[in-house]
Amino acid sequence: MFHSGEGTIISKELRINEEVRCKEVRLIDDAGEQLGVMPPREAAKIAAEKGLDLVEIAPTANPPVCRIMDYGKYRYEQSKREKEAKKNQKVISVKEVKLRPNIEDHDFQTKARNAAKFLASGDKVKVTIMFRGREITHPELGQELCERFAEELSGVSKVEKPAKVEGRNMIMILAPAKE
Repeated sequence: MFHSGEGTIISKELRINEEVRCKEVRLIDDAGEQLGVMPPREAAKIAAEKGLDLVEIAPTANPPVCRIMDYGKYRYEQSKREKEAKKNQKVISVKEVKLRPNIEDHDFQTKARNAAKFLASGDKVKVTIMFRGREITHPELGQELCERFAEELSGVSKVEKPAKVEGRNMIMILAPAKE
């Protein structure tokens, strides 16, 4: 859809003023009062007299609903609301903790503490057990390690995806436990 004047393509933009092309529109004035159904040319004339824009706010309605408003101010308010919504969104990322089947106990505890920190900050944790050489012939060792890891973090997490061998790795995904 082209925005008048600039000639740039803008997606999900509302049609304004002379861009409203249909037989008739339902018009709402700047005070929120219904002015009834009329041709868009007449509605645009009313908007121009008030020094405002005719904005198609419900193009799928029958007839389309248009409102008289200051379009620049409306777009500014809209972008402010979108920024506010983005600010309040929590992006969940997946942190990875890599282990080997014959990991030492102290190293295991360190990895578990790091995973607990990730889970506490709301991130998911991907536990990857890396098998080298012939270690892959004993997937039960990796399974036990995954179960031990999940047990260690059972207070702060729940298993979202159980341990599964994928190539030379065994992968398990833990999600933060909901309070």
